[in-house]
Formats: sequence, structure tokens, C-alpha cells
Amino acid sequence: MTLIKSISGIRGTIGGAPGENLTPIDAVKYASAYGHWVKQQRNKNDHRIVVGRDARISGAMIQELVMQTLVGLGIHVIDLGLSTTPTVEMAVAMEHADGGIILTASHNPKQWNALKLLNNKGEFLNAAAGQEILDLAEGDAIRFSEVDALGKITRNDAYIDLHIDEILELPLVNTDAIKKAKFKVVVDGVNSTGGIAVPLLLNALDVHPVKLYCDPTGHFPHNPEPLKEHLTDLMEKVVEEKADLGIVVDPDVDRLAFVDEQGGMFGEEYTLVAVADYVLRHTPGNTVSNMSSSRALRDVTQKYGGQYTASAVGEVNVVEKMKETKAVIGGEGNGGIIYPELHYGRDSLVGIALFLSHLAEKQLSVSALRKEYTSYFMSKKKIELTPQLDVDAILKQMASTYASEEINTIDGVKIDFRDNWVHLRKSNTEPIIRIYTEAKTQAEADALADRFIGEIRSLVTN
Repeated sequence: MTLIKSISGIRGTIGGAPGENLTPIDAVKYASAYGHWVKQQRNKNDHRIVVGRDARISGAMIQELVMQTLVGLGIHVIDLGLSTTPTVEMAVAMEHADGGIILTASHNPKQWNALKLLNNKGEFLNAAAGQEILDLAEGDAIRFSEVDALGKITRNDAYIDLHIDEILELPLVNTDAIKKAKFKVVVDGVNSTGGIAVPLLLNALDVHPVKLYCDPTGHFPHNPEPLKEHLTDLMEKVVEEKADLGIVVDPDVDRLAFVDEQGGMFGEEYTLVAVADYVLRHTPGNTVSNMSSSRALRDVTQKYGGQYTASAVGEVNVVEKMKETKAVIGGEGNGGIIYPELHYGRDSLVGIALFLSHLAEKQLSVSALRKEYTSYFMSKKKIELTPQLDVDAILKQMASTYASEEINTIDGVKIDFRDNWVHLRKSNTEPIIRIYTEAKTQAEADALADRFIGEIRSLVTN
């Protein structure tokens, strides 16, 4: 049981002792700090914050605590109820609100919950803003409003529909081609809000949804992270239903993965690759993903004459780099699609619409589409070190050793070789170095990771 306080929000397990877990006291404490920070950003009398949540069991409790805390600060709340992370992000912008809070622990199991914090653009806070809020939570500057100045709560259940409407209006969403294709799709909504939003989107596109775990009870039927080992039921259901594909999202609908018509994984890394291929074919330009994402995105970008850029790990870093390079598509290899034409946030719903447009225009099966992209294989390992070791010095030495290769040091050390790459990152919470590699075969990726583990160990012992 734990409470993790970071610049990106507050995450923890429900129950236990205040300060050690995400208890009602902690929810009020950090909602107070965020609300106070929001009021500092704009000097006015009618601050408004959008609040929504995924379907996890603790969501209603945490949301009530958060909303009433904001009311106590004199802030008006737009309550979206059950919603998705990208929907809340869009609602902040559409409401011209001063911020937003999403109550979700993303892919974490049901005992977890979190406060994800947004700025007035509906985007995640940068490091400086996040630190300000952490500092406020530990200080004594927060003051609540007197009785005549309390905020009000307004319920608005329309935003998932409005979100879908905005997606359908995008020029690259080829609704005619999708409707003509008459797709049949199995949807695993992991009993959270994807079970509401994804079928609504598919119905709007005349796609036939077969619902699997789409009842938003918060009782996750399997580990909610959309990885192959958790998706046996979806893979079997696609084959049983003779469906064209399967779709799975995480509990807050910002990560997206596909299953092909044969019941095989399309590959979470390739969600972004395929969507980028479609976007770039119609609107050539630049792309961004984080440094631990597949090289396949770089390959597709260069095919269309664009420039690929790697950012530090973390959605806020990807967005910052996308704005800097004027990228037309970007995201993260964990199935996170960021399409700036709609908004700067990972969004499974727009990812689904663009992927189905791609599939319909290509008139290919999902398995045939996957074969159009170079196959890369990843290995993700770690090496544990003693707390006394200087991890930064070790990483600096590795960068020096491979100085003749293509080196990126914005987030640890990434070394790009001709046929593969390795990314070395230190953990912020424990004395380990994470070692990510990618190569043309799984054996080669594993061997590369093992080689670097050996090289790091030799540095430590010498």
C-alpha cells in the first residue's frame, strides 16, 4: 500500500493511513492545493474546474471529496461523472475552464486511484506547476471561502457525445469508407468508461460492436493494462464472433490496442505506427514519440519525408516536443495516440476512428495491414545497484563509451545503432537502471539488453 506524490499528480491505494495511502484526507489535501494553485493563475471571481472519473470502485467517493473541496475554495465545478481522460481534457477547453481533474489510476489495478491534474488548456501540468502544487500541499497558505462565496456544482453528461461529435467532424475520419466497410468489432472495455464511450463511437460510425466487459462497474475482469497476457478472452472472442478486429482500452481510455481477425495481437507499439501511417499519407509532416517507443514510427515518418523526434518519457514531454516540431501526429508506444488536430492528449477514441479509416481505405484485414510495417522486438530489463553508486556517472560513462554512435541524453542515455537501439534510464524511486532495447528479433533484443547489463556491471566492479 502506498501513496506516490509526483509532479504529474497524486496516486495511491485506497484505505490505510493518511500520508501513506490515498485516503479521504489525502484527497482533500491535494485537491485543496490544486484548487488554490488554479486560483493563483487567474485573478477573477468565477474559477471553474472540470472533474470526471473512470469507473473504478473508489471513484464516486474520491470525486465527491474532490468536488466539495473545490466548492469550499469558491470554485465552480463542472461534473462529468463517468468519463474518460481525453473527454475531460477536451471539456476543459470547450468550457473555457481554468483546469481539470481526472480521477483515475489509468492501468493500475482496482485498489488504486489518482488525481490527474490539467491546466486551462486541458493538458497535463509541466514539472514546475506540479512542484508548486506539491509545495502548497505541505504549506499553510491555503484559505477557504466564506459561506456566501462557496462554489457550485453543475452536472453535464453530454461530453462523451460532444467528444465523439468532434472526432466525426475531423477531415481525416473517413466516415463514408468506414460505414461502407461494415466492420464487426469486439470491444473490451475492462468494465470501465471505455465500455460506454467506445461502443457509442462505433455506433456513430455504423460499426457493429460486440461488447465484452463493457459494464462500468469498476470490477476489472483482468489486469487492466492492455497487454497480450491479459487479453486471452478478447482474442478468443474475436475468433468466435468472426469479427474484423478487437479493440481494448485501459480504464481511462487513453491507451489503445488492437487484436487482428485471427485473434493475434496487432502490437501495442504499432497502434501509433499504423495511425501515423494513415495521417502522414494524407498530411505529411513531423512526428514525435518518447525515447522508449519503437523505431517503426521513425521508419514510417521518413517514408513520407517527415522528421521524427524522440522526446523524454512522459506525455507532457511528448506534447512539448510535438509543439516545438509542429508534429502532425505523435504519442507513446504504449498505445497512446496524440492527434493535435483534435487536442494535445492521448486519446483512444480518435485513435480508433483514424485506425478504422486507414483499414477501410486500404481494404485490408488487420493482419495484412500489420505485415506492411517492419517488425521490431523489444526487451525491457533492469539492473539493481546499491544506493551508494552514482548512477548518473555510470550513464555518463556509457554515453562516452559509445560517443561514435547516435546518442540522445535528454532522458538517461539512448544509443542508436544501425540495426537496433538501447535506452538506459535510472529510476526516480529506487537504485536501478532500466534497460530497454529494440531489434529485428526477440533474441537479438534480449542479447543486446544482457550485453549492456554486463557492461554496466563491469563498470561497477572496476
